Amino acid sequence: MKVKPMNDRVLVVRVEEEQKTAGGIIIPDTAKEKPMEGKVVAAGPGKLDDKGKHVPMELKEGERVLFSKYAGTEIKINGVEHLFMREDDILGVIE
Repeated sequence: MKVKPMNDRVLVVRVEEEQKTAGGIIIPDTAKEKPMEGKVVAAGPGKLDDKGKHVPMELKEGERVLFSKYAGTEIKINGVEHLFMREDDILGVIE
């Protein structure tokens, strides 16, 4: 299934964090928090300005991004969890 975000929305898949700490302690699944880092899978064309023209997105497919803990709407595509969120919900791009 292929999904194309509309307007200023992006589709992000979470990037899994390390399974153990720097000291070598393995973190069980029940103690893990959901990562706040992800990879942009798809981006919409951009939002409309007051004159009805598209303002292009700053984000591109493949970029790694940081987002807030409760940002976006979770959906499953082909059994993989994704997040739909607005471009404004993205806190930064990891270079």
